[in-house]
Amino acid sequence: MSDETNDDAVLSQNSPQDSGREAATRASYDAIAETYTDWIAAELTAKPHDRAVLGAFSELVLSTGHSETLDIGCGPGRITAFLAALGLNTTGLDLSPGMIAMARQHYPTLDFTTGSMASLPYPDDSFSGLVAWYSIIHVPDAVLATVFTEAARVLRPGGCFQLAFQLGDRIDHQTDAAGFEVDLDFHRRSIDQVLTVLADHGFTPVTRLEREPDRAGQFPEATRQGYLLVRRPA
Repeated sequence: MSDETNDDAVLSQNSPQDSGREAATRASYDAIAETYTDWIAAELTAKPHDRAVLGAFSELVLSTGHSETLDIGCGPGRITAFLAALGLNTTGLDLSPGMIAMARQHYPTLDFTTGSMASLPYPDDSFSGLVAWYSIIHVPDAVLATVFTEAARVLRPGGCFQLAFQLGDRIDHQTDAAGFEVDLDFHRRSIDQVLTVLADHGFTPVTRLEREPDRAGQFPEATRQGYLLVRRPA
């Protein structure tokens, strides 16, 4: 696998933004879905910062009086399931049918859908929480505003949006993952860069956190990590 963790897929086969790049991302994650699911399964147990961030997010969503939460770019569903265990009513959505098949197999009581971050298949104001946990990393700059427009549309006023992504200022390309041929772009961005685009869609910052890469253990990282929590104003 890559030396970066949390690389869940993003845009869907039905997306108006679908192109050769998005199609390649979907095909890549379909190819590695089973291997990736096995490899990433225990990752949260090794990442106390991740668990703390998701725990705080869950408490903030529950404090709104509603628990409906969408995990966009959910991959094999591990974050969706973790949030459900914390009391949220979670739904997972991902580009890759292969990843969604893994999520449904491992978490049959939860709701998972193949779909697009750029064209979410939900009515306005459907959720009080959104999570993009290392899922905007495959979204090109030209599509990021569309993704955040959709996020603002489906999130209720006062709702929380939690993002996590690798920090940097470059695009890395990967052609191999665990022996599988893939075609993936990884967009490394700063918190300020992401926050600027979010602010254009009405989101206000709540919490921002940066940490150094964890280079040891089963899930080594090559870059610094960023966590950004924003809210849609009530």
